[in-house]
Amino acid sequence: MPSSSTAQKLAKGQKEISVSEFFEKNRQILGFDSPVKSLIMGVKEAVDNALDACEEAQILPDISVKIDRVDQKEYRVTVEDNGPGIVSTSMPNVFGRLLYGSRFHAVRQSRGQQGIGISATIMFGQITTGKPATARSKVEGAEAAKEIDIIIDTKKNMPVLLREDYIPWNDVPHGTRVTFYMNGRYVNGRQSVYEYLRQTAIVNPHACITFIDPEGKKYVFDRATDQMPPRTKEIKPHPDGIELGTLMNMIKATKERSLVKFLQNDFNRVSERVAKEICSASALPETTRPTHMTLESCKQLLEGIGKVKIMAPQVDCLSPIGDKLIRKGLKHVLEEVKPEFYAPPVTRDPKVHSGNPFLVEVGIVYGGGLPKDQQVQIYRFANRVPLLYQQGACVITKAIENTDWRRYGLEQRGGSGIPFGPAIILVHVASTKIPFTSEAKEAISSIPNIQEEIQLALKACGRNLKTHLNKKERKSKTRAKFEIVQEIIPLMAEKTASILDRPVPDLRGTITKIMNVVWIDDQVKFEKGRHKVKVSIYNYTPKQQKFSVHTIVPNGCLDEKSCSLAPTDVRDGEKVSWELPRIASTEIYHLTYELSGLDADMYQEVELYVSGINPVDVMGADPLPGDWDVEGLNFTETEAEEPEEEDADEEPDYDESGEDLNDDQ
Repeated sequence: MPSSSTAQKLAKGQKEISVSEFFEKNRQILGFDSPVKSLIMGVKEAVDNALDACEEAQILPDISVKIDRVDQKEYRVTVEDNGPGIVSTSMPNVFGRLLYGSRFHAVRQSRGQQGIGISATIMFGQITTGKPATARSKVEGAEAAKEIDIIIDTKKNMPVLLREDYIPWNDVPHGTRVTFYMNGRYVNGRQSVYEYLRQTAIVNPHACITFIDPEGKKYVFDRATDQMPPRTKEIKPHPDGIELGTLMNMIKATKERSLVKFLQNDFNRVSERVAKEICSASALPETTRPTHMTLESCKQLLEGIGKVKIMAPQVDCLSPIGDKLIRKGLKHVLEEVKPEFYAPPVTRDPKVHSGNPFLVEVGIVYGGGLPKDQQVQIYRFANRVPLLYQQGACVITKAIENTDWRRYGLEQRGGSGIPFGPAIILVHVASTKIPFTSEAKEAISSIPNIQEEIQLALKACGRNLKTHLNKKERKSKTRAKFEIVQEIIPLMAEKTASILDRPVPDLRGTITKIMNVVWIDDQVKFEKGRHKVKVSIYNYTPKQQKFSVHTIVPNGCLDEKSCSLAPTDVRDGEKVSWELPRIASTEIYHLTYELSGLDADMYQEVELYVSGINPVDVMGADPLPGDWDVEGLNFTETEAEEPEEEDADEEPDYDESGEDLNDDQ
């Protein structure tokens, strides 16, 4: 039997471990586990901090990143921003102390939360090169900037200043610059610093990012909009999905003296009425003192919360990119591949995971110069930050793999896995607390309700893609048929006329009977700050046609005086209708209008709908949706219901046009 002295010796050897010392020996947890990743992580942490600081101060971000090669392994990285700056007394802790920050306890969306990123980067650089980092910061109104050379005492998790000085920085009114050295390896490709910054520009279209690579080549990602993201507001935890231990900690910490007041004042979206309903559902008196609650009564309360319908959390604690800016960011950065179609992005309503609100946004880009014979490119984002690594471990990838993309026009071998085709799938998860798989923040954990929300958004966006592909295929077949008819029949007529020595007859009526379709084409030209739209309607049917055309334009941008035909109705400044005159068989009618006050890339596709005609006879426009009031032209569109559950093994059933009959439209 071991003596008691052995236990005493072991006890003497036990001591508290510094968090800096822990991460120093386990730096792979933070993502510094390879030379390539280490360089990206260093840039990422500095840029994330810069974007957060600018947005909190409501300043349009101007960020510059410069990487210099010192030798074969060592690089010097400099990141500068135009943010509000850091107070001089806080600089040592911000740059030289792990788990030091202001966002960890705040229930609101932000990129950085744990206070590890930039200080861990400086620590890694110190370990691999032995060199200190240099930080400079200037706040508005200051006469000079404070500059420090700093290292971290990993035994104590405390900053050590090697130099501090005040220096002139006259060319900037405020901002921060940090320079650090680290061992790494600079590469090009999908997992590179350039790709990280390019994807950052897509989901942060309000930022201007300048990058100078180790070869001195300069890249500028200009801002696509001057519109700042909505400022996030701190909220209290939402009761939906909260865990027992968290609930017990909140009960222990509350200052409220009754259960009903605790529920009402310590949770988000719980009114006095809802709080009383929860107490009733829990079979607990409203006057119960929280400090007197036992484990069993806490379990009762948790069950009661699950029985009461509670309003979804408000969106102001989150900062979604939004449909328009997702599309604008994609168009701005993907100009070189010129995609043929941008599916209207989908933003889901906020939901809750473990008391933390989250929402999902999805966008799909198709065609153009994107590779056709490869897997689709997946752009994963969490709180506007690109996720470049651990794609297979991420819930976003799992949601994409478990969606049947054959329904939406993409090739998917076996009905599961990443689909093939010329497409990019963008998924953004915004939350007050992203459940990452590790401190490196490279992948999102497989939480069932998050995966379900992603899949619902993917299906909604996939339906938009399917509609485009169906329309494209039908139009292509009709155009091919029309071109064949136009070439072959006139040749036959000419031959027959020459043999019979008669004049060539007018074939328009004959071609019309064969085609039997109303063909609608549209063109958009941007000239002198105005979008000029021309809609051409070809009546290739054997009888005259009279129907209405409808479209949606950006609010308030339509110049009604420019319309070749006066609109019969304009709703909310954006929903426009025209009742066309009768178009005789074989005639062409042109409808024109102009838009003002838009950037060139903000209106490139015309959404056309028709009513008063059989939509089967029309090519180039969609039928007015059944949930729109045609008679009153009330363009109130209701959200399509999503299926609660889908059998992954169910084979799709397609109709003649290729549309999936099983899909919920």
